[in-house]
Amino acid sequence: MIGVPTTLAPAGLRTGSSAASLTLPLAAAALVTLPVFVQAPWVHANPFSAACFTAILLTIALLLERHGHGVWRDLGVLMVGFSGSWLGGSLFWGWFRAHPLCHLPLEAFALPLALAGLGGRWRLAGAFYLASLFGTAATDAVMAATGVMQLWPQVLQAPLAEAPALLQQAAEATLQPLPLLTILLSASLLLVLAHRLWQRGEVWRVSAAALATTVVVDGVFLAAALATPLLSGVI
Repeated sequence: MIGVPTTLAPAGLRTGSSAASLTLPLAAAALVTLPVFVQAPWVHANPFSAACFTAILLTIALLLERHGHGVWRDLGVLMVGFSGSWLGGSLFWGWFRAHPLCHLPLEAFALPLALAGLGGRWRLAGAFYLASLFGTAATDAVMAATGVMQLWPQVLQAPLAEAPALLQQAAEATLQPLPLLTILLSASLLLVLAHRLWQRGEVWRVSAAALATTVVVDGVFLAAALATPLLSGVI
């Protein structure tokens, strides 16, 4: 409306520019990949320091949200959601990685906060966290449906000399017709959901990017488990 001041726009949506509309989804996609390429090896080496790094992430996020302007402020809000995902992942991979049933409960520890945040200034954080959590739930569900989850403890508890072969065998089991169909169907549904979320506006494009990137990361993980298990990030 003519004459309406821009300060009345909802918090987290004041960026308005086409650059910002791409920056936030790209940032969300990048943050989804960090647990694979940064957190996984870090947690293997020193889980306590990886978990404590959450405090640094959260401090940076809050400083950006409070003192940043435009897209920088929005990135700070986004990082608040990522901080929750980082801590949940650190706790699981650091101390409960051999117990796959603990994965989703630990990752979901901040679920009430994320849901509450959707109604206010933290909705970007909530949208990212919920999308990441939903992607995790979908991945775990597919692992259970294809029989991979029951092999998970064996892979993680096996000696280093044996673990790569076990992981490769687990990955090869997903190439059977029914498991492969389950994987392809699930990936397709996630991509359809991501497409629909993308059409709902700025905040939900962050969720769409997180979901779509989850599909890509899962595909890369499966390819690595088949070709070079030691590079999968699990062992």
